[in-house]
Amino acid sequence: MTQHKIKDNMEVIGADGVHVGTVDHVEGNRIKLKKSDSDGFHKGHHHFIELGFVAGVEGSKVRLSANAAIAVTLEEEKSGKPVD
Repeated sequence: MTQHKIKDNMEVIGADGVHVGTVDHVEGNRIKLKKSDSDGFHKGHHHFIELGFVAGVEGSKVRLSANAAIAVTLEEEKSGKPVD
């Protein structure tokens, strides 16, 4: 498992290398993204990504198994509900 390799402030990228967010920290089985990565209606609060979507850690980047455009649709609210 790569969970122990994921550190605060690492960049989260999609499989295509496009920025998805920045790690605030790992909380349970999810990556908590920094509030600053949320925009629009979601500005000012955290989103989460399940660790199951992590393909690996490459240097200072967490690479997801999905391209960025898909990965953002997999983000969750704190409650575990999908981001609308």
